Amino acid sequence: MERILQATSDGSHTIAIPSMEVTYHSKHGAIQESMHVFIEAGWKQKVTRPDESINILEIGFGTGLNALLTLMEATTQTVWYESLEAYPIDLQTAGQLNYCQLLHRPDLQHTFLEMHTGEWNKPLAIAPNFTLCKRHTKLQDYQQHDKKFDLVYFDAFAPKVQPELWSTEIFQKIFNLLKPGATLVTYCSKGEVRRALKAAGFMVEKIPGPPGKREMVRARKAATTNAGQSSA
Repeated sequence: MERILQATSDGSHTIAIPSMEVTYHSKHGAIQESMHVFIEAGWKQKVTRPDESINILEIGFGTGLNALLTLMEATTQTVWYESLEAYPIDLQTAGQLNYCQLLHRPDLQHTFLEMHTGEWNKPLAIAPNFTLCKRHTKLQDYQQHDKKFDLVYFDAFAPKVQPELWSTEIFQKIFNLLKPGATLVTYCSKGEVRRALKAAGFMVEKIPGPPGKREMVRARKAATTNAGQSSA
């Protein structure tokens, strides 16, 4: 499966898979999109204390951009970052990604590469307060370990490419992995996705999307079993 490195509108790299007619990020800007969807709408809404401990589940490690941005945000918080990826990118491509340069953090280049070169299925201490655990598996085959999660970065390919990952059954599986009050964020706001999330038990809201996309979705697991759900 051929993968091609491409520049997006903000200068940051994404990866294209021509045979699937997909890219890993928005053509309007990889860093812009990840910052808006996962950091601004996810991390910053969920993490409210400097001494907080948070468990994150990411669906689609991809280029490692979301993990890098989260590491940059987690200056004092303690983070367990578990990421599922069935088809890792090759290390040569990972070494060409320009995120640390554009984020003005050349000091993190070695750490970013370590995220990619680190062993799969084992915890990797990226920083004293940040542990990365990459799981080399499909979401459908993922087996729960000893963690319940506070925040989900749902960054799978779009429903037209991977419809099996946007089903009620998949969202129910994720729902069962979460702590009460947990949050899920994703760039996709299609009606079928919102309905699947609601059917799995989430409270769902549409919020403004990143550049080039009108809306995205933030979903929550109720803190109590009596909370109601929003309309689609």
